[in-house]
Amino acid sequence: MDLNLAKKIEMTDKPLFDSYFAKFNPLISELTFTNLFMWRNYYDFLFMELNDHLIIFSKSYLTKWKKPHSDKKDVIFFLPPIGNKPDEIILNLFERLDHIEFHRVPEVDIKKIREKEKITNSKLEIIEDRDNWDYVYIREELITLAGSKYRQKRRWLKTFTEQYDYKFNFIAGEYIDKARKLQYEWADINDFETKEGLKEEQRAVDELFGNFHDLNTRGGILCSDTNCVGYTLGEMLNEDTLVIHIEKAHIEYEGSYQAINNLFLKGCCEKAIYVNREQDLGIPGLRKSKESYKPHHMVKKFIIIANS
Repeated sequence: MDLNLAKKIEMTDKPLFDSYFAKFNPLISELTFTNLFMWRNYYDFLFMELNDHLIIFSKSYLTKWKKPHSDKKDVIFFLPPIGNKPDEIILNLFERLDHIEFHRVPEVDIKKIREKEKITNSKLEIIEDRDNWDYVYIREELITLAGSKYRQKRRWLKTFTEQYDYKFNFIAGEYIDKARKLQYEWADINDFETKEGLKEEQRAVDELFGNFHDLNTRGGILCSDTNCVGYTLGEMLNEDTLVIHIEKAHIEYEGSYQAINNLFLKGCCEKAIYVNREQDLGIPGLRKSKESYKPHHMVKKFIIIANS
């Protein structure tokens, strides 16, 4: 396998990626063209096709930004292949390549790998990647907020709707610039220039807004008086699941996060049964927030490495 044949992700590659995603219905939040495109520079993503599978990897991510889990040098970061038999491709690549790791591998692929006889005596190690598990909720529950488990969420939503004169709009036209301005306001308030993660997120969001029409992302923005106070961006991940890529709000407007989440879901993506709100990255505050919405289930992900 010649990795030098791979190429960088460009906007013109969207039809190819979308054709794979439409056919094979990914479960993990990373596998949409929007997500891969907006983060392509941070990860230094490359891609190629192999045996009717789409292969996405980075030669530099595990040296530039993160540490590899194995003790090897120049380790290549792979996402799970997109195709009919990703488990077989993973095993095949471990046989053909040294110094590689597979990340964000969903549990369904892990089960298939473990079932294969040849994995029994191999030197592969499978590591649970809890910080990158996706939180998945039932869309209707996030809209109605019914029952005792959502009592506090209803209170925050009611506080916002009763306290502020607000207007919700889907993001298009002039609201693209308004949402971008709101993102910069949020980033400045959170001192993003001094925090590497937020700085890279800002660059990724800039990529998204700069290519908003071509990416076909869905978004909503919430404004009160002359100020916009919250926005969200998402898209269909598969046939029954909406994935939320970005959600920001000014916390001085009480209940703004609950309001933008609720109003967007009421008006968007009626075919969605589930809402994937991505991972918590091991950040305590973010984990607490995502758990507070009582996920229906988690999309478990794993890392696969080859032991020496």
